[in-house]
Amino acid sequence: MGKKIKNKDLAARLGVSCTLVSLVLNNKADQHGIRKDTQEKVLALARQMGYFDTTENRDEIYPVEEKPGVIGMIVPSAQDQFIFEISPYLQKAFSSIGIGFSVITKDPDDQRFARLISSFRKFYSGLIIVGEAADEYTVRTLRNIDYPFVLLEKNFSRLRLNAVSSDINAGNEMVTNHIAKLGYKNILIISDPNSRSADEQVLSGLMKSLSSINGVGRPENIEIRALAPDDEIDFSAIERFLRPPGSVQVIILLHAGTVYPLMAALQRRKIRVPQDVAIISMEEGIGFNLLCCPVTTLKKPFSGLALKTANMIWSEVKNGGKGKYKRQVNLPPEMIIRNSCGTIV
Repeated sequence: MGKKIKNKDLAARLGVSCTLVSLVLNNKADQHGIRKDTQEKVLALARQMGYFDTTENRDEIYPVEEKPGVIGMIVPSAQDQFIFEISPYLQKAFSSIGIGFSVITKDPDDQRFARLISSFRKFYSGLIIVGEAADEYTVRTLRNIDYPFVLLEKNFSRLRLNAVSSDINAGNEMVTNHIAKLGYKNILIISDPNSRSADEQVLSGLMKSLSSINGVGRPENIEIRALAPDDEIDFSAIERFLRPPGSVQVIILLHAGTVYPLMAALQRRKIRVPQDVAIISMEEGIGFNLLCCPVTTLKKPFSGLALKTANMIWSEVKNGGKGKYKRQVNLPPEMIIRNSCGTIV
């Protein structure tokens, strides 16, 4: 067995007192006015150093509700690329502190889901609600029963809730700055009609940001459904933008699911990327770096999103859903520049 981690070890690493560490680890931090971000730093380091692997041998209070001891994540679709990417990070974060983790798919057409909301407490200590799964009815019901929950990639401007999201504005600015450097003027944005409500904020922000580039008018926007990689895209909607007088120079795709079908359609018509038209995706997809022309993309900070979400829901569970402080955390994405945008890397 490895060396036991003591309170003084954590205190020394963080530069705080042993008393503060002890209060946090024994669920007494709120009573003594210790800031939430300080609590999270203590708990995060404790997990990393293996503190909770040894607490059972020291008769100390384990700072996690043990019954039922599972965090549920409600998702709009199990096929969502974001869910596929972030789930391993969340699984790792929760397993490191001895909490179970489960994914629940919400069927918007199944009316039985609404009746299940108030029953989740029997099975889950708290919930993470992702994207469009966080409808207003679900959120208000959980608030009314003081159920611990955190929104992920979703927010309500009218309600103060715990939420963790990618910074949309930062991503829009990164893409805009890069296009400005490359000198592209004619821009086409492709969104998905199936996620119109979810795309509204990023699309309007991106349109506004791109329009600020000197010599660029309002970018064109069309909707094409995200498809399986081997499905054929309806190219007629795009083709007219590739001809004069518009002659689009760069296509921005809001969803990774449109990238493979579009690249295949362009290749069949011998339209070269990036020589004839550049491609930028607002989402990273599996294998984008392995395509014959690797795709420039924005990559969400999955590890950071998972860690912030895990810490936040854990704090909510400890406070029984009645925590005084509700925080909205936005983490900037990373722009990965590859050949598809015309930049040689």
